Amino acid sequence: MGAGFAALAKGFTWPHDAAEARNRDSLRVAGDSDHIVADAAARIFADLADPQTLNREKDDGWKAPLWRALENAGLPLAWVPDHLGGAGASLADGFAILGETGRHALPVPIAETLAAGWLLAQAAIPSPAGAMTVAPVRANETIDIDADGALSGRARAVPFAPEAKHIAVLVSGSKGPAVALVAAADCRLDRGLSLAGEPSSGIIFAGVKPQRFSPAPHLDRHALLLMGATMRSLEIAGALEAILALSVAYANERVAFERPIAKFQAVQQNLARLAGETAAALAVSGSAADAIAQADAFDDAVLLEVASAKIRCAEAATEGAAIAHQVFGAIGFTKEHVLHRFTLRMLAWRDDFGNESMWAAKLGTDVARRGADEFWPLVASR
Repeated sequence: MGAGFAALAKGFTWPHDAAEARNRDSLRVAGDSDHIVADAAARIFADLADPQTLNREKDDGWKAPLWRALENAGLPLAWVPDHLGGAGASLADGFAILGETGRHALPVPIAETLAAGWLLAQAAIPSPAGAMTVAPVRANETIDIDADGALSGRARAVPFAPEAKHIAVLVSGSKGPAVALVAAADCRLDRGLSLAGEPSSGIIFAGVKPQRFSPAPHLDRHALLLMGATMRSLEIAGALEAILALSVAYANERVAFERPIAKFQAVQQNLARLAGETAAALAVSGSAADAIAQADAFDDAVLLEVASAKIRCAEAATEGAAIAHQVFGAIGFTKEHVLHRFTLRMLAWRDDFGNESMWAAKLGTDVARRGADEFWPLVASR
């Protein structure tokens, strides 16, 4: 799958010892690979998922051609090694794809399928074809497996669960973390919608037997939350870039009192604030992605980067959405206008994989555990 993409992508590994770490250093993206992948994703999104075009569509007929193109390029399984059925790309490549999904407000589960493929790969489970999602995506939720190999538990607000063929589940077992591949048809769904109107369902695992199951002792209990929080941070940053461009363009075109509203000081100040929020989100999300791409494990340094990114990006999403709607005024609140495709998704992404309150509490607990003398060295080391 995705032979064309695989040809330009680097091999993906998550090292478990020093030798593998040295191998990873030789494979890590150091130049233009992530830009090539991002450009390829952007071309597909522009051709088949332009937000303005999709906003005018009356049905979902555009989804099948888009997903076909994504699969042909190997993008949904970018983080899955070749021998497990994927494109064998680096973490940096996948993170670059996520920035583009945010910039295009992509309304298909490519981010969720990326995460599911990554999670399955950690347990050496081959990824099936088709859309996938992951569970759990909320803090303090646990899916257990009993002695007979059946799953039990409940995951709330799992994105795109009704559209997924399979679910990759991070499981808490008696012998430590494990990963299970579950057919979505075997689970009970409490159907719902996200703030952006996308499928977001509770999943009830009541004696569900996974199709595949494998221990993953190297995964931290919160590994999926850390990975998912970074993914959502990158998507929020990408969406903020898009609404900044939309807002600047509109302010230069909209005329009031015989001059563009971009000439008014209040509007200029709002646009400057939006640019600041966008720059902050891009910086922290990029730093978190880089920390994960270079780490050997989900350690304290990764926690600091990811928690900070999710907190700051969630704040930027709240502030940025408010500013953009102020610039556009009443027209920005209409269903016919494209702005809501970005702002509502940003606001929904704040809660996935832990909201800012959860990450702030976790970060504060970690800093307090270290003691006052370790605070500045911790911050300065990043």
